[in-house]
Amino acid sequence: MIDRLKPILSLLEQQSVPKEKVIVILGPTASGKTKLAVQLAQQIDAEIISADSRQIYRRMDIGTGKDLTEYQGIPYHLIDIQEPGAKYNLGNFIADFHQAHQSILKKGKHTILCGGTGLYLQSVIQQTPYALIPSITGFKESLAGKTAPELMDRLSTYACPLDFQIDHSTNKRIIRAIEILEFLQQNPEFKPKQQAPEALVIGLNPPLEKRRESISKRLNERIKSGFLQEVEQLLIEGVSHDQLQYYGLEYKYASLYLLGQVDYTTFFTKLETEIHRYAKRQMTYFRKMEKDGIKIHWI
Repeated sequence: MIDRLKPILSLLEQQSVPKEKVIVILGPTASGKTKLAVQLAQQIDAEIISADSRQIYRRMDIGTGKDLTEYQGIPYHLIDIQEPGAKYNLGNFIADFHQAHQSILKKGKHTILCGGTGLYLQSVIQQTPYALIPSITGFKESLAGKTAPELMDRLSTYACPLDFQIDHSTNKRIIRAIEILEFLQQNPEFKPKQQAPEALVIGLNPPLEKRRESISKRLNERIKSGFLQEVEQLLIEGVSHDQLQYYGLEYKYASLYLLGQVDYTTFFTKLETEIHRYAKRQMTYFRKMEKDGIKIHWI
C-alpha cells in the first residue's frame, strides 16, 4: 500500500492542490481505497468523506465493509448517518457532501472523497445541474411496477433539455429521470445551479486476477466475521427483504438464504459471482466518467 502512496504524493507535488480542491480516491470493490485514503490523510492532514451509498446506514457494517478502526483516528464523514430502511438519494448525498466539505475547509484541512459509488462521485465533481431537483411525493411509487419498455415509452413523452444526461442502466434510474422531467414540466421557471468543486481524481485499478482474489477472500472473511448474523438481526428489527435488496448484493442474497429461499451453496456461489460482476460494472462506470471529461490518474 505504501508503494501506492508514493505516486500520489508525487502527483500532489506536481500539481497545485489548494485545500478547496477535493482529492478523490476511487476504485472497484476490494481494491483498498479506504486504507490508501487513510494513509494519504495522515500525510497531508486531511479528513475523509465516504462516497459509499451503503455505509451511510447504521448497523450495516460487515456487509458494507465498514471497518471504522481502519480510519486510525482520521475524522470521517457520511458514515452511520441514517437508520436502515430510511430513503437516501443522490440529492441528499450532494447536499451532505457540500456541508461536510465546508466543515473540513473551516478546519484548514484537505478533503479526501473516497468510495466506489460512481454516480455519487461524478455528481459531486462534475455535478449535473439537475441532481438537486427534489423528489415528487408518491411519484416513484406510481411507476415502480412498470417494465423497462413501459418506462421508456413514458420517458419519450417529455421534452428533454439538451444538457440532461439520462442513465438507462436500471429501471430505478429511468424512473428518477422521468421524475426530474416531470418536475421540470411542472416548474418551467426552474433554473439549475452548478456547484462542483475542483478535484484531483486518483483511480485504483488492480489486475483482474488480484481483484477477483481479493473479492473472494473478503467475502469469506465477512461470513466468518458474522455477516449472516448481522443480516438476521436486521430482519428481526423489521427491515424487510425488499428493503435489504435495495442495500446491495450481499444483503439481497443473505436475506434469501436466511428466509430459506436458497441453500447455502447457492447463496455463496451466486453472491461471489455477482460481486465480481459488480466490480466490472464499477470499472465500466469509471471509464464512462473519463469519456465524460473527468481526468482519472490511475495507479
